[in-house]
Amino acid sequence: MTWHATALTLFPEMFPGSLGLSLAGRALREGRWRLDTVQIRDFAVDKHRTVDDTPCGGGAGMVLRPDVVDAACEAALAQGPGRPLVYLTPRGRLLDQALVRELATGPGAVLVCGRYEGLDQRVIEARGMREVSVGDYVLSGGEPAALLMLDACVRLLPGVMGGVDSAEEESFSASEAPLLEYPHYTKPAEWLGRTVPEVLLSGHHAAVARWRREQAEAATRERRPDLWARREPQRIAAAGLASGHAGTTD
Repeated sequence: MTWHATALTLFPEMFPGSLGLSLAGRALREGRWRLDTVQIRDFAVDKHRTVDDTPCGGGAGMVLRPDVVDAACEAALAQGPGRPLVYLTPRGRLLDQALVRELATGPGAVLVCGRYEGLDQRVIEARGMREVSVGDYVLSGGEPAALLMLDACVRLLPGVMGGVDSAEEESFSASEAPLLEYPHYTKPAEWLGRTVPEVLLSGHHAAVARWRREQAEAATRERRPDLWARREPQRIAAAGLASGHAGTTD
């Protein structure tokens, strides 16, 4: 079954965008995944094709109407039922590799690209949308976030990437609490007075693996203490288990 994505948007011309290039674009042309768009404005109920209205309770900006968005969702799901509805919003759950893997192994997704102040909460609840954020910042709309999420998912689809090992070693790919990826080097061995670490030229595979693990751990401790804190209970448990085994005899 082809992995199927649909974007609900006021700007369908933003798709496929960068997804029409490189690995994702080739996979799209090969039919490894499918991308459709639904123009939210097509489901407006007045002659002016209005999709938003002022927020109840007052305040700045406009809010996308629940009836319009609900009709657009119905049309998108009719193209391929059984797919989760994902609303891209700064107030959602942070997108991570675990969620990307979950979505990539499913039938696809319907991505709702918000604009203005966002969606009426009632349609979010009525449709059981999964609210997802791509980071702690605010974009002008959900389309760039949808492109980002789709890129992360598509590259995990069967046959899209050539090197499975490469994907497994990337940042956030570990099944345990993730580590940032180790630094990479290539030829020439010396450039502008900077040299490739000797261990990477040694041919000693165990030493290379150990160095890479140490570098990944150091980068994670320094740059993402939140991720490192998630690893500590695992490290303590592993150390205790190793100690217990060491002191046990049959």
